Amino acid sequence: MSDTDTPTPTQPPAAPAAPAPNACAAQLKQLFPALFGGAPKPIKLRIQNDIQERAPGAFTKNELSAFFRRYTGSTAYLIAVTRAKQRFDLDGAPSGELSEEHRKIAADELARRRALHDERRELEEQQRRNRATLLRDFERTTLTPANFCALKGIGLEELDRYLAVARQEAEERARNAPPPFERERRPERAPPQNRRR
Repeated sequence: MSDTDTPTPTQPPAAPAAPAPNACAAQLKQLFPALFGGAPKPIKLRIQNDIQERAPGAFTKNELSAFFRRYTGSTAYLIAVTRAKQRFDLDGAPSGELSEEHRKIAADELARRRALHDERRELEEQQRRNRATLLRDFERTTLTPANFCALKGIGLEELDRYLAVARQEAEERARNAPPPFERERRPERAPPQNRRR
């Protein structure tokens, strides 16, 4: 047997790559548009079993679990749960009542997220105000930068960065500010003329 006749070992076919959550979502939407197309709807309990029965081998248990963690944790889904009375199956048909307990859990999570968002926004606004005050004070001071930083309790190396951000924010505020209120101009009245009596 020559070298050319020696059979080469064959590589087993590569396992298909697990679809990313977005690919899984797109595939579910394609297979079950009545449930996964459009706005989120509260899903039937244990729907993963239904998916495995209707689309055997299309998804692994881990893929579906990862998808549903993200899907059911989305703000849009939580809002849907707070408003709905029913859960829905793969055909978009009502499939069981949505418990008050599950609606309350969704509402509590939305309230928690809203509070975190408000806190974060307030902190960012406070930081912007602090930087604006720092810039205003720096532009008016007669102190040296080193003494100014010591007074404000910041490092000299941080000053330029804070001032640059404050100037950029001031420019953005100026660009986004509504135009000053313009009153309608009324025609000027003629001055009274001296009248003879």
